[in-house]
Amino acid sequence: MAKRPIFVPMLDGKRLVLERYVDFQWHSGFAKSQKQKSIRSLHEMALLEYGVKNPLEVSSKSEDPLGVALSSFNLKFVTKKGRILTVESAFQGSKVFELGGPFLDIFDFSPIDAKRDARLKSHGQLTKFSFFGVDWDLEPKTAFYDWLYINALIKNENLIAMVISRDGFTDIEFNPEKSINCQARSAALFCALYHTDRLDFVLQSRENFISMYAGRVSDPHKPEQVRFLV
Repeated sequence: MAKRPIFVPMLDGKRLVLERYVDFQWHSGFAKSQKQKSIRSLHEMALLEYGVKNPLEVSSKSEDPLGVALSSFNLKFVTKKGRILTVESAFQGSKVFELGGPFLDIFDFSPIDAKRDARLKSHGQLTKFSFFGVDWDLEPKTAFYDWLYINALIKNENLIAMVISRDGFTDIEFNPEKSINCQARSAALFCALYHTDRLDFVLQSRENFISMYAGRVSDPHKPEQVRFLV
């Protein structure tokens, strides 16, 4: 058995994303087929426990082409200067450390090479993000990643109509004990902002975007599981 979160977009105007933990049957092994078995098990239990009827796995392991397209390794956007970046490469290339960075050449790397670049582990502690001259603090923890992801998604109109119909998002590779940012959570946040007519406001400025991160909510069914949510 394993436990992973499913991120549910909230439309009540009070919260935007609810993180619910699901116990499910884990299928061990590195093969993609094994990961997909685990995804199916996770989604089956999300339906039984929380009534999530139309979930989407957001990762390269997804059986749904939409989920693969929404992976940070595949989701691309065009900057104001015409550069085409993936979310993953933009995120990794924006990191600033105690002893160096940002390493802007990473923007042009493949997502896997960007994530594995040795400089990201050899220049001390992460201190901030800097994207085309605009700095982002490490708090709120997921703000910069969410901002990158949502800005990329809103520029892919062909994906928007399909993603907004989903009522839950997972990433089988995401382990909250080891990672902070999650593409599934960012996709859920996009849907919540879309359905509550807040997208235009939060994308007007960095300050507007950060203003969302105002408190903490917990899963009412599992009060011990508390995460910083918007």
